[in-house]
Amino acid sequence: MDKAYLLHNPRCSKSRQALEILKNKNEDFIVFLYLEEKLEVSFLEKILTKLSIEPRQLLRKGEVDYKENNLNDENLSDKKIIELMTRFPKLIERPIFIKNKKAIIGRPPEKVLEII
Repeated sequence: MDKAYLLHNPRCSKSRQALEILKNKNEDFIVFLYLEEKLEVSFLEKILTKLSIEPRQLLRKGEVDYKENNLNDENLSDKKIIELMTRFPKLIERPIFIKNKKAIIGRPPEKVLEII
């Protein structure tokens, strides 16, 4: 993961704002439309490592997929949570900017500036 990435959802205002901030800073990065493109387990695991958080901390608890997959069950393994996030990517908090050895959730969008 040598390149910089923005996990982006064009329908999300925070994601659009983060994209604009990065473009205005002339950052070189790949826009990864994670709701449309295949999200590999290994890629998500690398992102979690760079974020230094547990998989459960990346979940959007208000999503229908969260409730339908019983993700409030504390007994679910990290592996299962990651697998569900790759199957139902709406579960993933966004936007996420990844650069070098770091990643950050862009909430608020200006947080992406912390790793430039």
